[in-house]
Amino acid sequence: MLLRSLSKPFNIKSLYLSNRIVMAPMTRSMSKHNIPGPDITAYYRRRAEGGVGLIVTEGTAIDHKASHGYPDVPNLYGKEALEGWKAVVDAVHEAGGKIFPQLWHVGSVRQCKTHQNSGADNPDHVCCKHNIPGYAPSAIPHPYVANGEVPHEMTKSDIQDVVDSFARAAKNAQELGFDGLEIHGAHGYLIDQFFWEVTNKRTDEYGGKTAAERTRFAVEVIQAIRKAVGEDYPIMFRFSQFKLGDYQAKLAKTPKELDAFLAPLSNAGVDIFHCSTRSFAKPEFEGSSLNLAGWTKKLSGKPSVTVGSIGLDSDFISSLMNDKDASPSTQTLDYLKECLEKEEYDLAAVGRALLADPHWFQKIKKGEHDQIRPFSHDLFTTLY
Repeated sequence: MLLRSLSKPFNIKSLYLSNRIVMAPMTRSMSKHNIPGPDITAYYRRRAEGGVGLIVTEGTAIDHKASHGYPDVPNLYGKEALEGWKAVVDAVHEAGGKIFPQLWHVGSVRQCKTHQNSGADNPDHVCCKHNIPGYAPSAIPHPYVANGEVPHEMTKSDIQDVVDSFARAAKNAQELGFDGLEIHGAHGYLIDQFFWEVTNKRTDEYGGKTAAERTRFAVEVIQAIRKAVGEDYPIMFRFSQFKLGDYQAKLAKTPKELDAFLAPLSNAGVDIFHCSTRSFAKPEFEGSSLNLAGWTKKLSGKPSVTVGSIGLDSDFISSLMNDKDASPSTQTLDYLKECLEKEEYDLAAVGRALLADPHWFQKIKKGEHDQIRPFSHDLFTTLY
């Protein structure tokens, strides 16, 4: 039964989880002045009280001068922000949960002249203080940011600065009591911009003809974080094939290419791979039913997290583009049970379903599917 599959404990290094449910990271720009306040603490506490095994926070900005790209995204540096996160960590632990921060640098998504979300003028440079442009592997505007600005092409000194910033953020996370951390390497943000041939045209050691060759920057980030936090502290790495605005993009078109891409990341110190897809139920390559998380575990030998519309009747991108809310679905849960029983992957990350109902997992356990609150896009502007 699904309950048995989801309720199995999971352990790796210093991390022990009571079940296989992960709250997926969801950025909603709710931390005023980049400081997580009491409302953010209560928001995460509710999900821990709802029985989620592991919470991965919204993206948290590292202390590099160009890391931000959206308003009111929480920092993982500075006295007030760190105090705010300490309150979150303590509340989650008091409720019996575990929590990772997601470390984030947006790269060329950062825009100085316009507000990324609305395209409106941004005279106060809400996301672009001191008129510092976005940083990127190459001086190429992000292809899916309307009227995107030409970013600053990173020098080797810039690369080292960002690597060091990730390491400092990781150490902050460990000292605050977070149970591990996640590196955001997905969706067309900075680390993924190094992976992607569209945004990485470098001819030095940080470039290359294949995604595997373009992993050097990510490898250095992972290695620096591992050095900062030690061997027993869990590091999770989130990656995706798709990008912002390009949902058909592929870093790896075959299992062989995926294997080559994953190997240097795994060897650098990744403990768990978080494999972001629009729908977890869709196979990744022809000729196999395995999804991206399934292939990742098979090829790397590392635990993997599946994510993408679990517990809902439509994937996020389709519902967003069609301005359609999503309803609870048991069909995807039946398929999740099947894959977990076959041990195709280890953990299941739930996003919008948990955003809509912090007690989603408890209601699943009780069989109260008809009591689950449906997802509405309005929930992205609240802290329910």
